[in-house]
Amino acid sequence: MAAYRTLDDVDVAGKTVLVRVDFNVPMKDGAVTDATRIDRALPTIQELSKKGAKTLLLSHYGRPKGKPDPELTLAPVRKVLSDKLGGPVEFAEDCIGDAARKVVKRLIDGDVALLENTRFHPGEEQNDFAFARQLAELGDIYVNDAFSAAHRAHASTVGIAYVLPSAVGRAMERELDYLKAALSEPVRPMMAVVGGAKVSTKIELLLNLVSRADILAVGGAMANTFLYAQGQSVGKSLCEPDLAATALEIIAQAKQSGCDLVLPVDVVVAKEFAEGADREVRAPDGVAADEMILDLGPETTDLIAEKIESAKTLVWNGPLGAFEIKPFDTATVEAARFAARRVKEAGLVAVAGGGDTVAALAAADVVKDFTYVSTAGGAFLEWLEGKTLPGVAALEASAAKQTEGA
Repeated sequence: MAAYRTLDDVDVAGKTVLVRVDFNVPMKDGAVTDATRIDRALPTIQELSKKGAKTLLLSHYGRPKGKPDPELTLAPVRKVLSDKLGGPVEFAEDCIGDAARKVVKRLIDGDVALLENTRFHPGEEQNDFAFARQLAELGDIYVNDAFSAAHRAHASTVGIAYVLPSAVGRAMERELDYLKAALSEPVRPMMAVVGGAKVSTKIELLLNLVSRADILAVGGAMANTFLYAQGQSVGKSLCEPDLAATALEIIAQAKQSGCDLVLPVDVVVAKEFAEGADREVRAPDGVAADEMILDLGPETTDLIAEKIESAKTLVWNGPLGAFEIKPFDTATVEAARFAARRVKEAGLVAVAGGGDTVAALAAADVVKDFTYVSTAGGAFLEWLEGKTLPGVAALEASAAKQTEGA
Protein backbone atom coordinates (compact mmCIF):
# COMPACT_ATOMS: atom_id res chain seq x y z
CA MET A 1 0.00 0.00 0.00
CA ALA A 2 1.31 3.44 -0.97
CA ALA A 3 2.31 5.79 1.84
CA TYR A 4 0.16 8.52 0.29
CA ARG A 5 -3.45 8.64 -0.87
CA THR A 6 -4.47 8.85 -4.53
CA LEU A 7 -7.64 10.04 -6.25
CA ASP A 8 -8.99 6.51 -5.78
CA ASP A 9 -9.01 7.08 -2.01
CA VAL A 10 -10.97 10.33 -1.81
CA ASP A 11 -14.61 11.16 -2.47
CA VAL A 12 -14.61 14.43 -4.39
CA ALA A 13 -18.23 14.64 -5.58
CA GLY A 14 -19.67 18.01 -4.62
CA LYS A 15 -16.41 19.00 -2.93
CA THR A 16 -14.08 21.90 -3.71
CA VAL A 17 -10.65 20.46 -4.50
CA LEU A 18 -7.49 22.55 -4.44
CA VAL A 19 -5.03 21.08 -6.94
CA ARG A 20 -1.37 22.11 -6.90
CA VAL A 21 -0.21 21.99 -10.51
CA ASP A 22 2.98 23.28 -12.10
CA PHE A 23 2.05 25.83 -14.73
CA ASN A 24 5.47 27.49 -14.60
CA VAL A 25 5.52 27.14 -18.38
CA PRO A 26 7.61 28.95 -21.03
CA MET A 27 5.91 32.12 -22.29
CA LYS A 28 6.79 34.77 -24.84
CA ASP A 29 4.95 38.05 -25.37
CA GLY A 30 2.17 36.89 -23.05
CA ALA A 31 1.58 33.58 -24.82
CA VAL A 32 2.40 30.03 -23.73
CA THR A 33 5.09 28.54 -26.01
CA ASP A 34 5.29 25.04 -24.50
CA ALA A 35 2.22 23.43 -22.93
CA THR A 36 3.85 20.15 -21.83
CA ARG A 37 3.23 20.77 -18.12
CA ILE A 38 -0.36 21.81 -18.79
CA ASP A 39 -0.90 18.59 -20.77
CA ARG A 40 0.40 16.50 -17.87
CA ALA A 41 -2.11 18.06 -15.49
CA LEU A 42 -5.11 17.39 -17.74
CA PRO A 43 -5.89 13.80 -16.60
CA THR A 44 -6.29 14.89 -12.97
CA ILE A 45 -8.36 17.97 -13.84
CA GLN A 46 -10.61 16.00 -16.19
CA GLU A 47 -11.11 13.19 -13.68
CA LEU A 48 -12.06 15.60 -10.90
CA SER A 49 -14.53 17.40 -13.16
CA LYS A 50 -16.07 14.13 -14.28
CA LYS A 51 -16.49 13.09 -10.64
CA GLY A 52 -18.35 16.31 -9.86
CA ALA A 53 -15.69 18.30 -8.03
CA LYS A 54 -15.20 22.03 -8.17
CA THR A 55 -11.52 22.22 -9.11
CA LEU A 56 -9.28 25.12 -8.04
CA LEU A 57 -5.83 25.16 -9.62
CA LEU A 58 -2.85 26.54 -7.69
CA SER A 59 0.52 27.23 -9.28
CA HIS A 60 3.57 29.46 -9.06
CA TYR A 61 5.06 31.24 -12.06
CA GLY A 62 8.51 32.79 -12.21
CA ARG A 63 10.10 34.65 -9.31
CA PRO A 64 7.95 37.67 -8.39
CA LYS A 65 9.63 37.97 -4.97
CA GLY A 66 6.47 37.83 -2.88
CA LYS A 67 4.52 40.65 -4.54
CA PRO A 68 2.19 41.01 -7.54
CA ASP A 69 3.95 41.45 -10.88
CA PRO A 70 1.81 41.87 -14.03
CA GLU A 71 4.64 40.36 -16.07
CA LEU A 72 4.30 37.12 -14.10
CA THR A 73 0.56 36.59 -14.12
CA LEU A 74 -0.90 33.16 -14.83
CA ALA A 75 -3.75 34.72 -16.84
CA PRO A 76 -2.33 33.61 -20.26
CA VAL A 77 -2.55 29.97 -19.13
CA ARG A 78 -6.32 30.23 -18.79
CA LYS A 79 -7.04 30.27 -22.55
CA VAL A 80 -4.68 27.37 -23.30
CA LEU A 81 -6.22 25.34 -20.49
CA SER A 82 -9.75 26.19 -21.59
CA ASP A 83 -8.99 25.13 -25.17
CA LYS A 84 -7.51 21.84 -24.00
CA LEU A 85 -10.39 21.08 -21.63
CA GLY A 86 -12.97 22.11 -24.20
CA GLY A 87 -14.85 24.30 -21.75
CA PRO A 88 -14.65 27.53 -19.77
CA VAL A 89 -12.07 28.05 -17.04
CA GLU A 90 -12.66 30.77 -14.46
CA PHE A 91 -9.72 32.96 -13.39
CA ALA A 92 -9.27 34.55 -9.97
CA GLU A 93 -6.98 37.58 -9.76
CA ASP A 94 -5.66 36.34 -6.42
CA CYS A 95 -5.17 32.92 -4.85
CA ILE A 96 -6.60 33.95 -1.47
CA GLY A 97 -9.07 36.46 -0.07
CA ASP A 98 -12.19 38.03 -1.59
CA ALA A 99 -11.05 37.74 -5.23
CA ALA A 100 -10.61 33.98 -4.87
CA ARG A 101 -13.74 33.48 -2.74
CA LYS A 102 -15.95 35.28 -5.30
CA VAL A 103 -14.79 32.95 -8.07
CA VAL A 104 -15.25 29.85 -5.88
CA LYS A 105 -18.78 30.95 -5.00
CA ARG A 106 -19.74 31.03 -8.69
CA LEU A 107 -18.56 27.48 -9.40
CA ILE A 108 -20.88 24.52 -9.78
CA ASP A 109 -19.92 20.84 -9.66
CA GLY A 110 -17.56 19.98 -12.52
CA ASP A 111 -16.28 23.56 -12.99
CA VAL A 112 -12.61 24.52 -13.09
CA ALA A 113 -10.93 27.73 -11.93
CA LEU A 114 -7.34 28.89 -12.12
CA LEU A 115 -6.06 31.02 -9.25
CA GLU A 116 -3.39 33.68 -9.60
CA ASN A 117 0.33 33.08 -8.98
CA THR A 118 0.89 31.80 -5.43
CA ARG A 119 4.28 33.53 -5.33
CA PHE A 120 2.59 36.92 -5.38
CA HIS A 121 2.48 36.39 -1.60
CA PRO A 122 5.64 36.17 0.57
CA GLY A 123 3.99 33.44 2.65
CA GLU A 124 4.22 30.99 -0.25
CA GLU A 125 8.00 30.55 -0.35
CA GLN A 126 8.24 30.98 3.43
CA ASN A 127 5.84 28.02 3.86
CA ASP A 128 3.94 30.31 6.19
CA PHE A 129 1.23 28.35 7.99
CA ALA A 130 -1.15 31.32 8.12
CA PHE A 131 -0.92 31.66 4.32
CA ALA A 132 -1.39 27.90 3.93
CA ARG A 133 -4.58 28.16 6.02
CA GLN A 134 -5.84 31.00 3.79
CA LEU A 135 -5.38 28.75 0.77
CA ALA A 136 -7.02 25.83 2.56
CA GLU A 137 -10.09 27.92 3.47
CA LEU A 138 -11.10 27.84 -0.19
CA GLY A 139 -11.52 24.06 -0.39
CA ASP A 140 -12.31 20.74 1.21
CA ILE A 141 -9.55 18.51 -0.20
CA TYR A 142 -5.97 19.12 -1.36
CA VAL A 143 -4.41 17.28 -4.30
CA ASN A 144 -0.74 17.68 -5.24
CA ASP A 145 -0.11 17.00 -8.92
CA ALA A 146 3.16 18.97 -9.17
CA PHE A 147 6.06 16.59 -8.60
CA SER A 148 8.34 19.17 -10.24
CA ALA A 149 7.70 21.47 -7.26
CA ALA A 150 7.81 18.74 -4.60
CA HIS A 151 11.40 19.60 -3.60
CA ARG A 152 10.23 23.06 -2.49
CA ALA A 153 8.92 23.41 1.07
CA HIS A 154 6.33 26.04 0.18
CA ALA A 155 2.84 26.73 1.53
CA SER A 156 1.09 25.34 -1.56
CA THR A 157 3.24 22.18 -1.67
CA VAL A 158 3.72 21.43 2.04
CA GLY A 159 1.81 23.64 4.48
CA ILE A 160 -1.63 23.08 2.97
CA ALA A 161 -1.22 19.28 3.15
CA TYR A 162 -1.13 19.58 6.94
CA VAL A 163 -4.48 21.45 6.95
CA LEU A 164 -6.65 19.56 4.45
CA PRO A 165 -7.20 15.85 3.69
CA SER A 166 -4.68 15.25 0.91
CA ALA A 167 -3.88 13.01 -2.05
CA VAL A 168 -1.61 12.84 -5.09
CA GLY A 169 -2.89 13.61 -8.57
CA ARG A 170 -2.49 11.24 -11.51
CA ALA A 171 0.64 12.85 -12.99
CA MET A 172 2.46 12.87 -9.66
CA GLU A 173 1.26 9.35 -8.87
CA ARG A 174 2.66 8.14 -12.19
CA GLU A 175 5.97 9.91 -11.61
CA LEU A 176 6.37 8.45 -8.12
CA ASP A 177 5.50 4.97 -9.38
CA TYR A 178 8.14 5.11 -12.12
CA LEU A 179 10.81 6.56 -9.87
CA LYS A 180 10.12 3.83 -7.33
CA ALA A 181 10.36 1.20 -10.07
CA ALA A 182 13.59 2.68 -11.37
CA LEU A 183 15.44 3.47 -8.17
CA SER A 184 13.83 2.13 -5.00
CA GLU A 185 12.70 -1.29 -6.23
CA PRO A 186 14.35 -1.81 -9.65
CA VAL A 187 14.37 -5.02 -11.62
CA ARG A 188 18.07 -5.83 -11.83
CA PRO A 189 20.55 -5.38 -13.34
CA MET A 190 19.93 -1.65 -12.86
CA MET A 191 22.04 0.78 -14.89
CA ALA A 192 22.44 4.54 -14.51
CA VAL A 193 23.75 6.85 -17.23
CA VAL A 194 24.89 10.23 -15.93
CA GLY A 195 26.22 13.02 -18.12
CA GLY A 196 26.38 16.78 -18.10
CA ALA A 197 28.99 19.45 -17.61
CA LYS A 198 30.05 19.38 -13.97
CA VAL A 199 30.77 16.80 -11.30
CA SER A 200 30.20 19.58 -8.74
CA THR A 201 26.46 19.68 -9.48
CA LYS A 202 26.07 15.90 -9.27
CA ILE A 203 28.36 14.71 -6.45
CA GLU A 204 25.47 13.53 -4.25
CA LEU A 205 23.77 11.95 -7.25
CA LEU A 206 26.88 9.97 -8.23
CA LEU A 207 27.61 8.90 -4.65
CA ASN A 208 24.02 7.69 -4.24
CA LEU A 209 23.96 5.85 -7.57
CA VAL A 210 27.23 3.95 -7.08
CA SER A 211 25.67 2.36 -4.00
CA ARG A 212 22.37 1.56 -5.76
CA ALA A 213 23.19 0.79 -9.39
CA ASP A 214 24.78 -2.35 -10.80
CA ILE A 215 26.27 -0.32 -13.65
CA LEU A 216 27.06 3.41 -13.79
CA ALA A 217 28.19 5.05 -17.03
CA VAL A 218 29.64 8.56 -16.75
CA GLY A 219 29.74 10.81 -19.82
CA GLY A 220 29.63 14.46 -20.75
CA ALA A 221 32.24 16.94 -19.61
CA MET A 222 32.06 15.54 -16.08
CA ALA A 223 33.83 12.43 -17.38
CA ASN A 224 36.85 14.66 -18.07
CA THR A 225 37.30 15.22 -14.35
CA PHE A 226 37.42 11.44 -13.83
CA LEU A 227 40.05 11.11 -16.58
CA TYR A 228 42.07 13.97 -15.09
CA ALA A 229 41.86 12.37 -11.64
CA GLN A 230 43.41 9.21 -13.10
CA GLY A 231 46.34 11.13 -14.53
CA GLN A 232 45.10 11.60 -18.10
CA SER A 233 45.65 14.82 -20.04
CA VAL A 234 42.39 16.51 -21.00
CA GLY A 235 43.87 19.45 -22.90
CA LYS A 236 41.55 22.48 -23.04
CA SER A 237 38.52 20.42 -22.06
CA LEU A 238 36.00 21.54 -19.48
CA CYS A 239 37.28 20.00 -16.25
CA GLU A 240 37.17 20.53 -12.48
CA PRO A 241 40.69 19.72 -11.21
CA ASP A 242 39.72 20.62 -7.63
CA LEU A 243 37.25 17.72 -7.67
CA ALA A 244 39.79 15.08 -8.67
CA ALA A 245 39.77 13.66 -5.14
CA THR A 246 35.97 13.42 -5.26
CA ALA A 247 36.16 11.58 -8.58
CA LEU A 248 38.64 9.11 -7.07
CA GLU A 249 36.34 8.66 -4.07
CA ILE A 250 33.45 7.78 -6.42
CA ILE A 251 35.69 5.30 -8.25
CA ALA A 252 36.64 3.71 -4.91
CA GLN A 253 33.01 3.61 -3.75
CA ALA A 254 32.02 1.88 -6.99
CA LYS A 255 34.62 -0.85 -6.41
CA GLN A 256 33.54 -1.28 -2.81
CA SER A 257 29.85 -1.62 -3.68
CA GLY A 258 30.41 -3.82 -6.73
CA CYS A 259 29.14 -1.21 -9.19
CA ASP A 260 30.51 -1.55 -12.72
CA LEU A 261 31.75 2.01 -13.39
CA VAL A 262 31.98 2.79 -17.12
CA LEU A 263 34.33 5.65 -18.02
CA PRO A 264 35.45 6.72 -21.51
CA VAL A 265 37.83 4.36 -23.36
CA ASP A 266 37.96 6.75 -26.32
CA VAL A 267 36.88 10.34 -26.90
CA VAL A 268 36.12 12.75 -29.73
CA VAL A 269 38.30 15.88 -29.69
CA ALA A 270 38.38 19.15 -31.62
CA LYS A 271 40.36 22.39 -31.42
CA GLU A 272 37.23 24.52 -31.58
CA PHE A 273 33.68 24.14 -30.36
CA ALA A 274 31.84 24.78 -33.60
CA GLU A 275 29.46 22.90 -35.86
CA GLY A 276 31.32 20.77 -38.37
CA ALA A 277 34.70 21.43 -36.70
CA ASP A 278 37.55 19.09 -37.63
CA ARG A 279 37.53 16.29 -35.10
CA GLU A 280 39.53 13.21 -34.20
CA VAL A 281 38.98 10.12 -32.09
CA ARG A 282 41.62 9.72 -29.40
CA ALA A 283 42.44 7.37 -26.58
CA PRO A 284 41.95 9.18 -23.25
CA ASP A 285 45.72 9.46 -22.84
CA GLY A 286 46.18 10.93 -26.33
CA VAL A 287 44.50 14.31 -25.97
CA ALA A 288 46.77 17.16 -27.06
CA ALA A 289 47.19 20.37 -25.07
CA ASP A 290 45.27 22.43 -27.66
CA GLU A 291 42.36 19.98 -27.99
CA MET A 292 39.11 19.67 -26.09
CA ILE A 293 36.99 16.57 -25.48
CA LEU A 294 33.50 17.18 -26.85
CA ASP A 295 31.95 13.70 -27.08
CA LEU A 296 32.44 10.06 -26.22
CA GLY A 297 34.16 7.99 -28.90
CA PRO A 298 32.60 5.11 -30.85
CA GLU A 299 34.15 2.37 -28.66
CA THR A 300 32.76 3.97 -25.51
CA THR A 301 29.35 4.44 -27.15
CA ASP A 302 29.34 0.76 -28.13
CA LEU A 303 30.40 -0.21 -24.61
CA ILE A 304 27.52 1.78 -23.10
CA ALA A 305 25.13 0.11 -25.55
CA GLU A 306 26.42 -3.33 -24.47
CA LYS A 307 25.80 -2.44 -20.84
CA ILE A 308 22.29 -1.14 -21.64
CA GLU A 309 21.61 -4.43 -23.42
CA SER A 310 22.46 -6.31 -20.23
CA ALA A 311 20.24 -4.10 -18.04
CA LYS A 312 16.60 -4.54 -17.04
CA THR A 313 16.24 -1.02 -15.62
CA LEU A 314 17.85 2.21 -16.86
CA VAL A 315 17.97 5.62 -15.20
CA TRP A 316 19.31 8.41 -17.43
CA ASN A 317 20.34 11.92 -16.41
CA GLY A 318 22.29 14.28 -18.66
CA PRO A 319 23.82 14.24 -22.16
CA LEU A 320 26.97 12.26 -23.01
CA GLY A 321 28.59 15.03 -25.03
CA ALA A 322 28.13 18.59 -26.26
CA PHE A 323 24.87 17.53 -27.90
CA GLU A 324 23.77 21.08 -28.79
CA ILE A 325 26.24 21.18 -31.70
CA LYS A 326 26.56 18.48 -34.35
CA PRO A 327 28.37 16.14 -34.65
CA PHE A 328 29.09 16.16 -30.91
CA ASP A 329 25.60 14.78 -30.27
CA THR A 330 26.57 11.39 -31.72
CA ALA A 331 27.12 9.42 -28.50
CA THR A 332 23.99 10.83 -26.84
CA VAL A 333 21.79 10.16 -29.86
CA GLU A 334 23.11 6.65 -30.58
CA ALA A 335 22.97 5.48 -26.95
CA ALA A 336 19.50 6.98 -26.44
CA ARG A 337 18.14 5.36 -29.59
CA PHE A 338 19.61 2.03 -28.57
CA ALA A 339 17.94 2.33 -25.15
CA ALA A 340 14.63 3.18 -26.83
CA ARG A 341 14.89 0.04 -28.96
CA ARG A 342 15.54 -2.06 -25.84
CA VAL A 343 12.37 -0.62 -24.29
CA LYS A 344 10.36 -1.78 -27.31
CA GLU A 345 12.09 -5.09 -27.95
CA ALA A 346 13.14 -6.32 -24.52
CA GLY A 347 10.90 -4.52 -22.02
CA LEU A 348 13.68 -2.36 -20.57
CA VAL A 349 12.30 0.08 -18.00
CA ALA A 350 13.98 3.36 -19.04
CA VAL A 351 13.34 6.44 -16.92
CA ALA A 352 15.00 9.77 -17.69
CA GLY A 353 14.88 13.35 -16.49
CA GLY A 354 16.61 16.42 -15.09
CA GLY A 355 18.56 19.29 -16.59
CA ASP A 356 19.27 19.05 -20.31
CA THR A 357 18.12 15.44 -20.46
CA VAL A 358 14.73 16.07 -22.04
CA ALA A 359 16.31 18.29 -24.72
CA ALA A 360 18.99 15.65 -25.38
CA LEU A 361 16.43 12.87 -25.76
CA ALA A 362 14.29 15.13 -27.94
CA ALA A 363 17.34 15.64 -30.20
CA ALA A 364 17.46 11.85 -30.51
CA ASP A 365 13.69 11.79 -31.13
CA VAL A 366 13.11 9.17 -28.42
CA VAL A 367 11.19 11.03 -25.70
CA LYS A 368 8.02 9.08 -26.47
CA ASP A 369 9.91 5.78 -26.68
CA PHE A 370 11.38 5.83 -23.16
CA THR A 371 9.21 4.29 -20.45
CA TYR A 372 8.98 7.63 -18.66
CA VAL A 373 10.64 11.02 -19.15
CA SER A 374 10.34 13.43 -16.23
CA THR A 375 10.16 17.18 -16.77
CA ALA A 376 10.72 17.77 -13.06
CA GLY A 377 14.33 19.00 -13.13
CA GLY A 378 15.41 19.71 -9.55
CA ALA A 379 12.88 17.39 -7.92
CA PHE A 380 13.98 14.51 -10.17
CA LEU A 381 17.64 15.12 -9.30
CA GLU A 382 16.98 15.32 -5.56
CA TRP A 383 15.02 12.06 -5.74
CA LEU A 384 17.97 10.40 -7.51
CA GLU A 385 20.26 11.80 -4.82
CA GLY A 386 18.22 9.88 -2.25
CA LYS A 387 16.78 12.98 -0.60
CA THR A 388 13.37 13.23 1.02
CA LEU A 389 11.18 15.62 -0.97
CA PRO A 390 9.16 17.94 1.33
CA GLY A 391 6.08 17.81 -0.91
CA VAL A 392 6.02 14.02 -0.86
CA ALA A 393 6.75 13.82 2.88
CA ALA A 394 3.80 16.16 3.56
CA LEU A 395 1.44 13.90 1.61
CA GLU A 396 2.70 10.86 3.51
CA ALA A 397 2.19 12.65 6.83
CA SER A 398 -1.33 13.67 5.76
CA ALA A 399 -2.17 10.09 4.77
CA ALA A 400 -0.92 8.79 8.13
CA LYS A 401 -3.03 11.39 9.95
CA GLN A 402 -6.14 10.46 7.93
CA THR A 403 -5.54 6.75 8.64
CA GLU A 404 -5.24 7.40 12.38
CA GLY A 405 -8.45 9.41 12.35
CA ALA A 406 -10.41 6.87 10.34
